[in-house]
Amino acid sequence: MMETKRQRSLSVWSWLPSAILLSAAFFIGSAIMIMDYKQKFLGCHIYAIKATRFNRCENRCRPDGTGTLPRGIISKTTDLEMLPLRGPPKKKKSKSPTNLLAVTVGIKQKKNVNEIVKKFELTDFALMLFHYDGNLDGWKDLEWSKGAIHVSAINQTKWWFAKRFLHPDVVAHYDYIFLWDEDLGVENFDAQRYLSIIKEEGLHISQPAIIPAKSHVHYKLTAEKVNSEVHGFMEIMALVFSSTSWRCAWYMIQQNDMTLALGLNSQLGHCAQGNKTTNIGIVDAEYVVHRGLPALKGSAVKQVQELNKFKNRWKKAVGEDECWVDPFQQPLDHK
Repeated sequence: MMETKRQRSLSVWSWLPSAILLSAAFFIGSAIMIMDYKQKFLGCHIYAIKATRFNRCENRCRPDGTGTLPRGIISKTTDLEMLPLRGPPKKKKSKSPTNLLAVTVGIKQKKNVNEIVKKFELTDFALMLFHYDGNLDGWKDLEWSKGAIHVSAINQTKWWFAKRFLHPDVVAHYDYIFLWDEDLGVENFDAQRYLSIIKEEGLHISQPAIIPAKSHVHYKLTAEKVNSEVHGFMEIMALVFSSTSWRCAWYMIQQNDMTLALGLNSQLGHCAQGNKTTNIGIVDAEYVVHRGLPALKGSAVKQVQELNKFKNRWKKAVGEDECWVDPFQQPLDHK
């Protein structure tokens, strides 16, 4: 039977709504897929009401777990300034500390730690003490102790404390983080001059030089060089990080099996914010004495084991990350 013109017209219109719906679904689905791809690519967790290109909400990255919160209530960082428990809040200081001194301490080194702290103007430095012997009461007679942050855990090293209590978002407020051992002689050290030098030189990772005649020197490269202001190579007993370099270095500190951080110094250059030949160095003009006291030092066997463990971990990580390119690798010489 011949199909009339009217029947053909009705037939076309009968499938047209379905085609429009399919096209619309495809368009919306594509938009959602594109947005999902962008979110994954950018590493953002975006919580929008409608994931279409017509969405008026501005898509921004926000911290994990905050999707149910209004943006204005979210605070990403903090600092170590203490607040009163009772009464009205104190007036905001005209000058809050812009740097942080963190020292791992035991009561036996109280006198030496007191000398270290006195070298730092506590108007410019917040102070945090990591107590590895559990003795907090023994420090109460020192005038600066009340204003310090005291953290206690028995027989834990500087790096155990640093991983857990110096999260980059907590110390982002500070320009520089001094992460020091308790056995440093500071008779000839001036903290303000040191800050002036590292700022002028643009050093993101640094340490004062060590006097070899009076110090226990692990690496001769860290010893003071005569007629020199800055030279390279880091040890781990008196490190100073910019907040940006610490954000990188913090991720290299393993949570469970790194106690002495041996081997860490060999890779710190990757956190020097662009150039490990100019942004990292030892400040010869400001020096300290490293007495090399045995507290929490660990056996020679353990030191070798931890050094090898870090080297193996680095080698394994490099081999598994196909997207990583070493920015400091020297090109092969084909001559």
